[in-house]
Amino acid sequence: MFENLKAPPADKILALMQMFREDPRENKVDLGVGVYKNAEGVTPVMRAVKAAEQQIWEEQGSKSYVGLAGDPAYSAAMIQLILGDTVARENIAAVATPGGTGAVRQAFELVRNTNPDARVFVSDPTWPNHVSILKYLNMETVTYRYFDRETRGVNFDGMIEDLKAAKTGDVVLLHGCCHNPTGANLNEVQWREVIALINAQGLIPMVDIAYQGFGDGLEEDAMGVRLVASSCPEVLIAASCSKNFGIYRERTGLLLAVSQDASAQALHQGNLNFLNRQNYSFPPDHGARIVSTIMNDDALRGDWAAELEETRLGMLGLRQQLADELQRLTGSDRFAFLAQHRGMFSLLGTTPDLVEKMRVDNGIYMVGDSRMNIAGLNKQSVPILAQAIVDAGV
Repeated sequence: MFENLKAPPADKILALMQMFREDPRENKVDLGVGVYKNAEGVTPVMRAVKAAEQQIWEEQGSKSYVGLAGDPAYSAAMIQLILGDTVARENIAAVATPGGTGAVRQAFELVRNTNPDARVFVSDPTWPNHVSILKYLNMETVTYRYFDRETRGVNFDGMIEDLKAAKTGDVVLLHGCCHNPTGANLNEVQWREVIALINAQGLIPMVDIAYQGFGDGLEEDAMGVRLVASSCPEVLIAASCSKNFGIYRERTGLLLAVSQDASAQALHQGNLNFLNRQNYSFPPDHGARIVSTIMNDDALRGDWAAELEETRLGMLGLRQQLADELQRLTGSDRFAFLAQHRGMFSLLGTTPDLVEKMRVDNGIYMVGDSRMNIAGLNKQSVPILAQAIVDAGV
């Protein structure tokens, strides 16, 4: 059997990380990996997370399994964080998952099991693992226009035109906030127009929300997903705690199935539980326990929200600094979009050749499609990046 194995496709980001480590230049800048880093280049453990872990260590009396859906306190805390009071709890089925990736995978499997003919419409571009998982599951993927390479904003007219080709039962995958990889987001008017199209054509919206709190604020970043959940008959929501709680390695995610038919909640919950059982049985609990501990303690929640806000404002400051520096160097405001984007990422919208030129000439490491991790910058490296962009003729 083993002689028939084939090498999987190389992971470009992992290869980029290896090249960065082997680069001897002192002024090299890593903008590739999708992990938040502070000004010292460290992904810190948040204060509230440390305090919660201490509390768990002192109070937890068992490491036995939790239920197939995970700890109900975790689901309740996350539902409140994501949806607030926009949807009644009896309309929501929820399961804990191994990270946001696990939630995405479970959602796709649910779609495949219930409607094998459904196509999944994804933005062009989108997080590469969306497409990779869909391909692995042999699900048909259709791209819709999203990023305007002239304005570096959303090509909304193109998006709407492409989604009009979707048929009843097809799935539309949307990014809840802080679009990865572009950083360009829908505004409220655009969200409402997309929702109207989804409902008119009988489509199923799926929202991947992995960066809540990294864009315009915890409540503001939930605007889109709350509009969808309160306006559409059925919604799938995949959420991650990796970024906003900084617990990447704890693999803490959540999948929600929201329906306007409360009488179907038990059926939906049973199907989500079944999927968990088939894939990994009981979900991991440590990260979920950290989240529920923080969210159910006023002092810890306040400290967590404050530190998250510091993180958000820090990234916005770097965005503005970079846009200002590029305006100073070029005398043009054509890079103003960098300050308007939100979240960890921005897409420069340049060519792989120029991305490679910046790596070779200036030690700037970003993914070939020109996605850069703003959190990989600090005040000292922003001028280095700005000069590299200008020197490359981006």
